[in-house]
Amino acid sequence: MDFQLTDDQIARNDHLGRFAAEILSAGAAERIRDARFDRTKWAAAAEMGLAGLPVDADWGGLGFGAVDTMLTIEALGRKCADLGLIFSLCAHMFACVVPVWRHGSLQIREKWLRDMASGRVIAANAMTEAESGSDAFAMRASAQRDGDDYVLTGSKCFITNAPIADVFVAYAKTNPRQGFFGISCFIVPRDAPGLTVQPEARKSGLPTSPWGSVYFDACRIPAANLLGAEGAGAAIFHDSMIWERGCLFAAYVGAMERVLKQCVEHARDRRQFGKPIGRNQSVSDKLVDMKLRLETARLLLYRTGWLHDAGLPHEEASALSKLWISESAVKAGLDAIQLFGASAAIADNGLDRLLLDSLPSRLFSGSSEIQREIVARHMGLR
Repeated sequence: MDFQLTDDQIARNDHLGRFAAEILSAGAAERIRDARFDRTKWAAAAEMGLAGLPVDADWGGLGFGAVDTMLTIEALGRKCADLGLIFSLCAHMFACVVPVWRHGSLQIREKWLRDMASGRVIAANAMTEAESGSDAFAMRASAQRDGDDYVLTGSKCFITNAPIADVFVAYAKTNPRQGFFGISCFIVPRDAPGLTVQPEARKSGLPTSPWGSVYFDACRIPAANLLGAEGAGAAIFHDSMIWERGCLFAAYVGAMERVLKQCVEHARDRRQFGKPIGRNQSVSDKLVDMKLRLETARLLLYRTGWLHDAGLPHEEASALSKLWISESAVKAGLDAIQLFGASAAIADNGLDRLLLDSLPSRLFSGSSEIQREIVARHMGLR
């Protein structure tokens, strides 16, 4: 691996950093306090191409590989205080736009992909159910063929972007007896008859990223809205999770770097017992450990992207990266609070945000326990 960024990558990251700091972060504290999604910020990010980074330029994306996609998301996390907005963008892009781009028929792509990749249409991935979280394929939602249509029945919960989505990438069983091969994937417009959305309660973490429950009450959609072949849903979901698990967590690498910088500056400026607290070994050791976790996370992240772009197996690398980054982000959030002391409890300071925003990262895109299962399987232990 060559870790030297090109001049173009450096310039792009600098430009994105300024955009994130000046545009996307403006008003972030108020949005977070009010748990409010800001469509104007979404539109500004989409105008920069941030809703379709890996999608081919012919379909309205930027045609980035995994590494360049990671670098972009990392730059946003480093400079944007509103991680909820970045999370919504990534959930839209990796769990919805990528499946349509990679598995949609020409008809589906021509109808949806350009608007999705440009961010004009917001999408939500409807997979999780109350009784099928980590065991995603134990879902109960079903889809039955009826002439030229499919009829979807069931419900989904904790669906990111559901309250604001124009379209859903939804998963349902078409043949319950076939297990992994009995799940199919569908494009379901917001106005499909029989589809309703109920917003979920306010979240403590990533509050500006809206979520909700989705109900399919004999929801009828054209058979042409099937994504891929019937029974290919599990494979499509797995493919999208490789992208999401690999690239979304670059935002947390950027956020860890941002918080570490705040902590170092605080340790230099804050004086106790006549000297900066950073001169105390207990404090400097904590900062060094934060730095070590950050740099290890970045190495695992870039290695995953490099393997992906080289066409080499990368599922295990992606699981290791996701596991380490999410656990390290939580620890960084705890360390930052410990270093800042009582002032970290002042909501307007935003010092508790990394912890609150990173706690869900241990759950979504496959929990930390599931990542360990993936790694154990690759080690020949399953």
